[in-house]
Amino acid sequence: MTTRVPRRRTETRRRLLDAALEVFAEEGFGRSTVEQICERAGYTRGAFYSNFASLDELFLAMWEQRSAAMIDGLRAAFDEAGADDVTDVRAAVELLLPAIPVDDAWYRVSAEFTAHALRNPGLRRMMTAREDAIVEALMPLLERLLARAGRTVPDRAALGQALIAAHDGTTVQCLMEPDDPVVWQRRTDLAVHVVTAYSTPGV
Repeated sequence: MTTRVPRRRTETRRRLLDAALEVFAEEGFGRSTVEQICERAGYTRGAFYSNFASLDELFLAMWEQRSAAMIDGLRAAFDEAGADDVTDVRAAVELLLPAIPVDDAWYRVSAEFTAHALRNPGLRRMMTAREDAIVEALMPLLERLLARAGRTVPDRAALGQALIAAHDGTTVQCLMEPDDPVVWQRRTDLAVHVVTAYSTPGV
């Protein structure tokens, strides 16, 4: 009996999170309601509030879930890389970049929530902290790959911030022209330039 409740709760949360992404992407975060999400997931308001205190909390849980999946993908890409696979910055970028998803629905939802968070100091601090946690998880992998190419990272925070800015900007461009290979290649090229600029040859 003790294992059934957690499993049921996990399934409920998963379905609510999946439904919320669909509703947020279709309706917009600011126009979505708890009722719409519950109807899409097939649950009552009671089920929602037994898992999340608010739509803000639900979004943050969704972001944490997606971030964890991305980090897992980056670690898998790193683990699969052979010792001779990375000889320069471009090889390191081309290994990790495909594990960072460019997702239309998620971008629309996260961009709108970011604007919402900018009006709320508490949410803004929470998002900044979670973004920092993503960078902290990513940087050791990137640093170990760059070490194979004979480079070091003097300032982790600066490189992390620059990569986030490059990712956010090129994501919009790729979503605007998803079938243009040149746009996707420029995304890779920019990441290479950023990593090169914020790393130095090892001593």
